[in-house]
Amino acid sequence: MALAFIAFITVFLLISSLGVLFFYRQKTLWRLSQVISPPVDAVLLRSIAPPAAGSKVEKLLKPFHKVLPRNPEDVSTLQKRLTRAGYREKSYLNIFYSARVLLPAALCILVTVTGVYAYAPLLAFALAGGIGFLGPDFWLKNRISARQKKLRLGLPEALDLIVICVEAGLSMDKATMRTSEELRISQPAIADELHLVYLEQRAGCPRADAWKHLAERTGVDTIRSLASILIQADKFGTSIGKTLRAHSETLRVQRRQHVEEQAGKTTVKLVFPLVLLIFPSLLVVTVCPSMIIMFEGFAEYLS
Repeated sequence: MALAFIAFITVFLLISSLGVLFFYRQKTLWRLSQVISPPVDAVLLRSIAPPAAGSKVEKLLKPFHKVLPRNPEDVSTLQKRLTRAGYREKSYLNIFYSARVLLPAALCILVTVTGVYAYAPLLAFALAGGIGFLGPDFWLKNRISARQKKLRLGLPEALDLIVICVEAGLSMDKATMRTSEELRISQPAIADELHLVYLEQRAGCPRADAWKHLAERTGVDTIRSLASILIQADKFGTSIGKTLRAHSETLRVQRRQHVEEQAGKTTVKLVFPLVLLIFPSLLVVTVCPSMIIMFEGFAEYLS
């Protein structure tokens, strides 16, 4: 049973690693092209790279993504979640539905091949199907949380650059564009979102609506408050530079307070490991020698 369990975990980790490498290959090539190549060479590097996930992968998974029924409301919610995770292409929606079909089947095949089902068939196949079906949701939730964390960390730096550009004489639209270009390598997540804001404004969308779309697209509370502040600044005619500088300082104070809060919770979280793991071992080390001496004394007395 131990060998079968180890084989199951090994194959599952290999499949997960291959999936991660497959989906992140394009992103890695793009970031390398931005760092080591000028713009012309970057285009050349992307041209010789394999096609995006929406071409070959979507054709390969086409028979599977229509197996599960689709509700328009669920599709809209899933598309919004994929957008928050950074996957805006329509092909990722089909890939997600295909993963919900293929992953449970793959795990059930692994359970059958490794022989784990022989000990508890119903439980083994139920766990394999449940983990395979819910696995893409947990993975997507993890990606959304990771990207929102990157946006929160990169927002104060972006605001500082916008303030510098505005005070140097640039308009808010040009400052947003310049900030997205400067943060393309250090903070790619916030740079991508700011670039979309600039493109929406360039296409004719009002500034207030573009920043509202940014808040809805990311789902980050700090960006939502930033959009409200910019809308109020435009409405009342206050200085955008001073407003953004004050908001940036507020974000840094909130981040510092959050870190202090997490540090304060550490002592409470350490209580359970201390009681369950460290305290029993200390009890064994301190009490067992005296117990052995007592038992030996009683044995000599009774004999």
